[in-house]
Amino acid sequence: CLCPGSAGKMLGGLLLRLLLATALFSVQNLHLCEGYVGPGGRYHPGFYCPRLSDPASHRYCCRPSPRALKSCCSQPALEALIGVNLSSVPPFPPARNPLALPFVGLYGLLVLLLMAVDLFHFYRTRPSRGGFRAVPSASPRAAPVPAGALQQVTAGQLREQGNALFQAGDHAAALAAYTEALSLCEAEPERAVLHRNRAACYLKLEDYAKAEADASKAIEADGRDVKALFRRSQALQKLGRLDQAVSDLQRCVSLEPKNKAFQEALRALGSSMHERTMSCTDSKVEQMFQILLDPDEKDADKKQKAAQNLIVLAREEAGAEKIFQSDGVRLLTRLLDTAKADLMLAALRTLVGLCAGHRSRTTAVLAELEAPRLSAVLGVEHEQVSLAACNLLHVMFDSLKEGLQKDFRGKEDAVDLKVLIKHLLELLVLEGASAHGRDNALNLLIKVVPRKSSKETNNSLSLWVIDHGLKKVLEVGSTVCGAPGSLPVTENSRMSASVLLSKLYDDLKCDAERENFHRLCKDYVRSWFEGHELAGKLRAVQAVSCLLQGPSDAGNGVLELEGMMDSVLSLCASVCEAHQLVAVEALIHAADKAKRASFITANGVSLLKEIYKHSERDSIRIRALVGLCKLGSAGGTDFSMKQFAEGSTMKLAKQCRKWLCNEAMDAGTRRWAVEGLAYLTFDADVKEEFVEDKAAMQAMFHLVRSEDRSVLYAVASTLVNCTNSYDHEEPDPQMLELAKYAKQHVPEQHPKDKPDFVKRRVRKLLTAGVVSALACIVKSENPALTDSCRELISRVFLALVEEAEDRGGVVAQGGGKALIPLSLEGTEVGQTKAAQALAKITITSNPELAFPGERIYEVVRPLVSLLHLQRTGLENFEGLMALTNLAGISERLRQKILKEKAVPMIEGYMFEEHELIRLAATECMCNMAMSKEVQELFLAEGSDRLKLMVLYSGEEDEKLRVGGLWGPLSRGTVHWLEILQALLLSPSAELQHRGAVVVMNMVAAEREVAEQLMASETLEILSVLAKDDQDKPRVAQAAKASLAQAVAYGLIQPNPGQA
Repeated sequence: CLCPGSAGKMLGGLLLRLLLATALFSVQNLHLCEGYVGPGGRYHPGFYCPRLSDPASHRYCCRPSPRALKSCCSQPALEALIGVNLSSVPPFPPARNPLALPFVGLYGLLVLLLMAVDLFHFYRTRPSRGGFRAVPSASPRAAPVPAGALQQVTAGQLREQGNALFQAGDHAAALAAYTEALSLCEAEPERAVLHRNRAACYLKLEDYAKAEADASKAIEADGRDVKALFRRSQALQKLGRLDQAVSDLQRCVSLEPKNKAFQEALRALGSSMHERTMSCTDSKVEQMFQILLDPDEKDADKKQKAAQNLIVLAREEAGAEKIFQSDGVRLLTRLLDTAKADLMLAALRTLVGLCAGHRSRTTAVLAELEAPRLSAVLGVEHEQVSLAACNLLHVMFDSLKEGLQKDFRGKEDAVDLKVLIKHLLELLVLEGASAHGRDNALNLLIKVVPRKSSKETNNSLSLWVIDHGLKKVLEVGSTVCGAPGSLPVTENSRMSASVLLSKLYDDLKCDAERENFHRLCKDYVRSWFEGHELAGKLRAVQAVSCLLQGPSDAGNGVLELEGMMDSVLSLCASVCEAHQLVAVEALIHAADKAKRASFITANGVSLLKEIYKHSERDSIRIRALVGLCKLGSAGGTDFSMKQFAEGSTMKLAKQCRKWLCNEAMDAGTRRWAVEGLAYLTFDADVKEEFVEDKAAMQAMFHLVRSEDRSVLYAVASTLVNCTNSYDHEEPDPQMLELAKYAKQHVPEQHPKDKPDFVKRRVRKLLTAGVVSALACIVKSENPALTDSCRELISRVFLALVEEAEDRGGVVAQGGGKALIPLSLEGTEVGQTKAAQALAKITITSNPELAFPGERIYEVVRPLVSLLHLQRTGLENFEGLMALTNLAGISERLRQKILKEKAVPMIEGYMFEEHELIRLAATECMCNMAMSKEVQELFLAEGSDRLKLMVLYSGEEDEKLRVGGLWGPLSRGTVHWLEILQALLLSPSAELQHRGAVVVMNMVAAEREVAEQLMASETLEILSVLAKDDQDKPRVAQAAKASLAQAVAYGLIQPNPGQA
C-alpha cells in the first residue's frame, strides 16, 4: 500500500509530466535556436523561430557555417542546408488535447498551496528584533548553506570549460566562458581568478588594454597574485608603459625570488628600456648639435627650440651622460666660441646640467674649457651670458666641494678650485671686464669662499684668498665712479666688496689672522694716501668707506691713521662734487663709533650744516643731511638724550620724506633719504609722522624693488624702529632706584613708544603693504641681503604677527612663504625670531592653508628648533602648540617631526614645572601617539611613559586630564578602569567625549580589553550615553560605536525588550 505522502509525490510527478507533454505538443511547428558562442567570443542567448521580426514561414533555426550567426529561415532553406526532405519525415502526433487544460489548472493550485505553507512556516520561525541583552551560553547550530551554492557550481563548471578551451587554443571561446562565469559568480576570490584568466585570453587576442584592466581587478582583490602581476606587466609592456611594467615585474621577483622566468623577464625589459632610451637620446643629441652648429641654418625658431631641447636633455642623467659621451663638451665649446649670445646661453645652461652633482664630469669640463675661458665669458658685456656663466661656475664649485672638506693647501684634488678662484680674483681688476661681470665674480666669491658654518674647522680657503686677493677686492671697493682710469663698476659693486670683506674677516679664527687682515688693509690704504696727490687721497677715503661698511673693526683701524680724519673733513669742504660725495659718505660711516661721533659732532656738524644749506646739488645735500641725521640719533631710543635743538629732528625727517617721494631723483640718491630715516626713526615722534605719510611709505617700498639693493638694510632698520621690534628688557626697579641715588643716567622711554602706539603703527604698516615689500626683499638673491639684514626682517615679521587677527593678512600677502628661508638661514637670533613668527601663524591658522603643498613640511624644522633648551619659555610653549597642530594633520607630518628628533624634547617638556608648557607638551605627545613608532615607544616593556599619561587623565586639573587622554593606547595602571568610568560620568562634555573616544579605540584594538569593559559598569554607562543623541551627539556616537563593536565580538547582543 502507499502512504499518503508517497501518493502525493506520485500525483505531483504525473501532473508535471502531463504539463510538459502538453507544452511540447503545443510547439510542434516551432524550432528552438539554442544559446551558443559566436565567432568573436561573445555568447548569444537562444530564441524561438519565428521571431516577431521574421515572416511567418521562417519557422526553423539555421546556421550556414560555424563562423556565421544563427537565424530563422524557411523550410526550403533548411532542407537545402541539411540535405533532408522534411515532407518525408512523419509529423508529430496531434497535441490539441482538451484534457490538458484541467490538469494544468490543478497543477497551478497545487503550487499555490505549497507557497502558502512555505510562507506560514517562514513567519513562524522569523527571529524578533530588539535592544541589547547578554548572550546566553552558545548552543550548536547547523551550518548554513551558502545562498549562491548553485551559482558557484555553475560558475566553477564554466571556468573549467574555459580552461579546457584555452588549453585547446580556442581563446575566444574561453573568454566567453570566463565572462559568463563572472556574471554568475559573486565570491570575490573566485571573481579575481576569473579576471586573471580573462587577462590571459585578452593577451592572446592582443587586446592589451582590456588585459591590463582585468589583471588590475585581480590585483585589487589580492595584491600578492603574481600571475596577475606578471600578466599586467606583459600588457603594460605592449602598451608602451615600460616604467609601470618594470614595477610589476619587480614586485613579482620580490614575491617569488627564485622564479627564473620573472628574473629573465625583468632583465630583458630593463635591457629593452635602456636600449630604447639610449637610441632615442643618441638621435636627439646628434640632431640638436647639427641644427645649432649648421651655419646655413637660418630658421631662428628652429635653433631656439633645438637649444631649449638640449638644455632639457642635459637635466636628465641619461641625457647628460650621453651628451658627455658624444663629444658634447667639445661641441659646446664651439658654441661658446661663436660669440653669439643665444648660442652661448644654450651652451652654458647645458654645461650646468652636465656638471650638476657629478665631480668627474665637472673635472673633465674644466679641463676642456679651462679657467681663463670661463673667466672671460663671465666678464662679457652681455648681462644674461655673464649671469649664466656665474651659475655654471657656482655649480662647478658645488660639484668640487670634496676638495673644500680637506686641507686646502698642498692637496692635488683642490688645484682646480684654486685655479678658478685665482682667475676670479684677477677678473676683479681686469680693465676689459664688464661692470656686471665684476659684480657676478664678487657674488660668486661670497658664496663659495667663506665657511658655511662655524662648525667647519678648515678656513684655509679664506686665508688663501686674503693673502692673494684682498688688495684686488679693495681695488673694486675703493673705485670712485666716474674718475679717469677707474674700473667699470655698478652702484652695487662697493656694497658687494664690503660684504665679501666682512665674510672673510668673520671667517678668521685667531688674533694672528685678524692682525694680518688689518695689516694688509692699512698697507693698501697707506699706499694710496701717501705718495699720491688728491686722486690718491680720494681712493684711500673710498677704501675706508668700503671697510667701514664691511669689517668695521678694520675700517676703524685704518681711519685712525695719521691725517686720515683731517683729510676727510677737508674734502668735505671741496668745491668738487665727486670729492664731496666721497668725503661726506666716509664721514657718515665714520660716525658709527661713539668716540668718533663726539669728535665729528664737535668738528664736523657745522661743516655738514654748511654743505646742507649752501650746496646746489641735491646729491651732496642729501648725504650731508644723512650725516646730520646720524649724529642727531646718537642717543638711540633714549628720550632724555637730545643731540640737537627741539624740533630739529622733525625738520630733518620731513626733508628726508620730501626727497624720498621725489620721483624725479634717481634711486641711488633717494636711498640716502631712507638712510636718514633709519637713524631718525629712533625718535617716536618721527615714527608717528612717518606712518601717517602713506606716500613716503609707498615710495620706500617701491625702492625695495629697484635694482639698487644697497637700500635693503636701511629699509629694514626703519621698519624695526617703527615696530619697536628690537630687544627691549624692562629694567629692574631696584636698579633704577640705585642708579638715581648714584646720580647715574637712566634711559627714559618715549611716551609714544608704549604698546598702544606700537600696535597702531603696525596696523598702518600692514595697510600700506609692508608684507609684500618684505617678501620682495627676501626673494632677492643679492649680497646686500646679509645675515644682519635677515635678522632685522625677522624681527619685523614677528612684530607684524603679534596680534592674532593680523596673521591671516600676513599669510595672504606672502609672509608665511617668506618666513621659511628666514628661519633656516642667517644669524641664530634671526632664525629664532622667524621660527617664532611661524609658530604664531601655525597656532591660530589652518597650517594646510597657511603653508600649502610641500611648504608645510618645511615648517617642521624651524618649529622644532624652538624646543631647544636655550630658547625662552614662551618660545618653547609656542613651538609645542604649533607642533601639536601639525601632528594632528597627517601621518607624513608626524614622520617628519620624528625625523627631526623632536619626540625626546617633547617628552622632556612633559615634566616641566610650568603648567602651560607641560600641558602643551602632553597634548602634542597625544597627537604624536597616532604614529606607530610613538605607540611602540610608550608600550615598550619596562617603560613608565604610558602610566604617566593615564595618571594625567586622573588629575583634578581639567586641562591636564584632557591633554592626557590617550586614544590609540590601552591600559597603563591598575586604576585604568576607574579613571575611564570617571571620565564617562564627568559633567564636562569635552571630557565625556574624549573618554568615550578612548573607550571606542580600546574596544576596537583588543577583544580582551573589550570583554573587561563589557563585564563592568562601563556597559551600562555606554548604554545610557548612547541614548543622549540630542544634547551630546558626539558622545552618543562614540558610545554606539563601542557597543556595535562589542556586538561584533559576540560579547553582547540585541535585547528583545528594548526598542
